[in-house]
Amino acid sequence: MSAALSALLLNPTVRRLCLPAAVAMYLLIITTGNIPGARADIGQVAPGPVLHSIAYAVLAALWFVGSDGSPAARAARAVLAVAAMGALDEIIQSFFPWRGASAADWLVDCTAAIVASALLYALLRTAVLAKR
Repeated sequence: MSAALSALLLNPTVRRLCLPAAVAMYLLIITTGNIPGARADIGQVAPGPVLHSIAYAVLAALWFVGSDGSPAARAARAVLAVAAMGALDEIIQSFFPWRGASAADWLVDCTAAIVASALLYALLRTAVLAKR
């Protein structure tokens, strides 16, 4: 495993910053995504499923890296956190007339979290085994 990736997954200073970064990113997604016309503008650059996949995979990665415990526990926490954040995002969107809630978007969020967490699980497990 590369030194940079090992530093990301195991460095306590980097890990301590990841959960606050995930919360800040989520709040940015919630606020900017509900500005009238903003979603339509960004939709010209990338379709919704692509945006959801990238954003929620990054959120899952930040949550995974910032969590404590075994690789499996960290992956489970990341997936559950993203599932909750994605559901709240869709609920919030349902209150805006120019937005709409979508179960499909939430499923994309959860799938992105599962994929990102599974990859990080495998990498962290490899790093832990190599350290022994």
